[in-house]
Amino acid sequence: MSSFAALAEWRDKYPSLGYVAPFAVVILFIAITPYVPLAAFWLWPVQVLVGLLVCFLSWPEELSMRPAFALTSLAIGLAVFAIWVAPDVLVPGYRGGILFSNGIVGQPHSSLPLEAQRSFWVLAWRMARATVVVPIAEELFWRGWMMRWLINPNFQNVRLGTYAPLAFSLTALLFASEHGPYWDVGLITGIIYNWWMVRSRNVADCILMHAATNFVLSVYVLETGNWQYWM
Repeated sequence: MSSFAALAEWRDKYPSLGYVAPFAVVILFIAITPYVPLAAFWLWPVQVLVGLLVCFLSWPEELSMRPAFALTSLAIGLAVFAIWVAPDVLVPGYRGGILFSNGIVGQPHSSLPLEAQRSFWVLAWRMARATVVVPIAEELFWRGWMMRWLINPNFQNVRLGTYAPLAFSLTALLFASEHGPYWDVGLITGIIYNWWMVRSRNVADCILMHAATNFVLSVYVLETGNWQYWM
């Protein structure tokens, strides 16, 4: 049996694997990166290339890779970027409030040390992770899997984009919790992303939307030096 045939058999036996594995790999790399010396520059391309490979090998056959509403997805992604940075731009010191800086959600800070912020190599791969790998992994997990699994653990029997109030709300809340001190804009973002999944019924559109948000946010971080957005 070829390796691809074995992989297909695993995906058939464990259908959640294709949706969860890329997200798990991204979380693993994010968790270990702070503990790897910056001199280990190999880690940055490895996490992007391995992440992309896992996304490719895990991609569920039931999903289209082509966005159906590309321009709308891009426009929504840009709007979400504006929502993400608006509180801090409009209200200086906003993120320093007790709701966003505490022992539960943490404090706004960057995981990139000063030396990394001066390295083109690190910044280029960090941007690639945020723009390419993270949108695929997170949209497969949150919108492709979680929103359906919460409706029915046999999630393949649930149509993509099916709206159920509890599943919609829990997915948005869990997505918000993933973003620590940015939980407020994370919650709004989760609601918008979930809504677009309901409307588009297309994971590829959600990936494109998420990638647009992360790309413009990455450019904003590099241009303004607001490294805290890169947690």
